Amino acid sequence: MKIAIGVEYDGSPFSGWQRQRHAPSVQAALETSLSQVAGAALTLHCAGRTDAGVHAVQQVAHFESRAERSEKAWVMGGNSNLPDAVAVLWARPVAEDFHARYSAESRRYRYIIDNRRQRPALLHGRVGWVYQPLEAEPMQRAGQALIGEHDFSAFRAAGCQARHARRCVHAIDVRRDGDFVYLDIAANAFLHNMVRIIAGTLIAVGRGDQPLDWPAQLLAGRDRTAAAATAPPGGLYFVGPGYPARFALPAARHLPTF
Repeated sequence: MKIAIGVEYDGSPFSGWQRQRHAPSVQAALETSLSQVAGAALTLHCAGRTDAGVHAVQQVAHFESRAERSEKAWVMGGNSNLPDAVAVLWARPVAEDFHARYSAESRRYRYIIDNRRQRPALLHGRVGWVYQPLEAEPMQRAGQALIGEHDFSAFRAAGCQARHARRCVHAIDVRRDGDFVYLDIAANAFLHNMVRIIAGTLIAVGRGDQPLDWPAQLLAGRDRTAAAATAPPGGLYFVGPGYPARFALPAARHLPTF
């Protein structure tokens, strides 16, 4: 039987989603816990691997098991063995042709910036921090140049292993609420560090360090070394993937706000 699960996690204690030999990972924590429920080793496949320190509102993963367990058993049993920073939200049997990664039609992220003079203490590791004043409206306008299908070579990490840099960004929205600036972005898929590099680029525009057409220039130039620094991971949240309606999987219930 193939089972899909929705997972929420605080990425601060982990080296990222992917299992690593000498560092804690979300994947390893979940596989260890759910294997105890199944009574046999399980392997998880996720919708989108997150980096060290990046959080998830609803990561989706799937596994196969011969164990006959109820949806409640997978959730409650899994959570009983997990660290506090990870929680299984739901579990559903899915069709044999479902794949958490390859069946996803879209993915959404939110980057949160605490924009005040003093560094955050209570929200350390949960937000990005920019002490210089940011103007959200220019960030919003500049980001629209990235919508559509483009070669995002200027917005990928040097070690990105994707076969090509073409991605289709569906929407970018930047807004301010008090001291916080929220960047929401949706695309068919993302390159390694793509959202954090876009965030760093729009922050430079919001500070007034770069003109409104800078993201468009970077896109055309395809040169990562010309773009802004990668924004810190703590402000990034994987909101979740989108799947065809026929799979009938729950959507993310909320967006993180402070």
